[in-house]
Amino acid sequence: MSDLRAAVQAKMPLTMGEAIALAKEFDARVVDVVLTENEISTGLNREELLNRVMDEYAHNLKAVELGVTEGNSFLLGNVAAQLREKGSGVCFKEEFLDKALLYTVGAEIGNHCIGVRPCAGTGDSCPYAGYVRAMMDTGVDAKTVAEIAALMLKIGGLFRVGKVTTGCNMEGFGAGSACVAAATVALEGGTPEQMEKAMVLAMSPTIGVPCTPRVLVPALCTTHVGGAILIGMYAARICMAVDMNVNVPFDVMISMASLVHVASAKNIVPTVVEYMEPFFQRTAGVESLVSQEVRDAEQKQIKETLAKAAEISKKLAEGAGNVLGTFGDAVVGGSSQAVGSPTNCARIAHELMGQGEKVKKITVELYPELFARRTINIPGVLMGAVYGASTADHEMYEKAVDMVKADGVEVEIVEGHEHGIQKVTLLTDKGNTVQVDTLNRGGGRLVLRSAVPSLEKAQEAAKRLGIVVVQ
Repeated sequence: MSDLRAAVQAKMPLTMGEAIALAKEFDARVVDVVLTENEISTGLNREELLNRVMDEYAHNLKAVELGVTEGNSFLLGNVAAQLREKGSGVCFKEEFLDKALLYTVGAEIGNHCIGVRPCAGTGDSCPYAGYVRAMMDTGVDAKTVAEIAALMLKIGGLFRVGKVTTGCNMEGFGAGSACVAAATVALEGGTPEQMEKAMVLAMSPTIGVPCTPRVLVPALCTTHVGGAILIGMYAARICMAVDMNVNVPFDVMISMASLVHVASAKNIVPTVVEYMEPFFQRTAGVESLVSQEVRDAEQKQIKETLAKAAEISKKLAEGAGNVLGTFGDAVVGGSSQAVGSPTNCARIAHELMGQGEKVKKITVELYPELFARRTINIPGVLMGAVYGASTADHEMYEKAVDMVKADGVEVEIVEGHEHGIQKVTLLTDKGNTVQVDTLNRGGGRLVLRSAVPSLEKAQEAAKRLGIVVVQ
């Protein structure tokens, strides 16, 4: 342990990636690395440190207890007390999961009553407290509870620094998911490698997610912070159950998340506020302090927003069609957007070639996001353009690159700069040029903009192939 202590001290302050690497190097638990770092930084021994960790949680655990008993929230009412009264297994039969969710909701309600001590914010403090209370309630020994509570504070502290503006992505949902994943691996005896994988998996669906309820819309926050429990525990358990290739380091994931966090606040949150404001809870006392002119303007804006929402939802319904035409054709490669849509562009190009013509050269222009994902989409584009294969042809997909090389087809892959562009240009063995210029859309769909020899023929080809063309 003295060697571990020296190694920790040499690298302090530790990123989680560094903590995990040291745990692997010294065959130690990640918890031990975290505690060693904090023993050094605080001057406390292990027992003193763990006692102080639980002191850090004392107020938030008090909020949990209030939330599941007599607490009442202006957004959630007394739903935690209702759940508790129904007994265990209300939402899930597994006792620990069900309790962690119950106490996380309890922490939310307690927060609205007496507040909680924030980490990245008050949002992530709720799943931390809920998870700790669930451990205490299900017979986990006090030392282990404190160790895992410390681990969550270590990880949560990183999110606390990274959260510089609004966004559940670095708070209740994002930070909460990562911390719960790490806590579950630690609690259930997983390895340092499994912990890092689990944290990365748990964070992935949270990147950029805004605070939709804005702490003013009833109920919505429940699935954000409760989702942290569900996603975190699932990520941990799947990583401990199977050997999964997760190749993104946690330090990279949290770095990316901290940058997307800022972009989300600037670009996504304004739209969220516009469409959620009609459902903000208001109090008569505060509203009496706002001028009638301002309130009238807000009501006018709200009516306009609701009218826009009705128009958008109607367009979605009109475009959806009946239930028998909802699924598109099967798409190999894992993504209908990144593979299906560019492959369909290529299939149209193949259809425009003359009878008996073969491809001598293909030029593929993809906008930056698709260009970066060329590993999965180029096989599809090649099989569609050169051989006319469908998006469902998994056998052709696996060998398309080798076949094109063997057939001597020249391939040029170009990074385009227009957003959404996916353009395929073919030079045939008879000297003719075919070109299909499209924009990418999800579900294997595309916007068909221009084509050589003609747009009309390209539209007819898309129809024959069953490719959905949108505006």
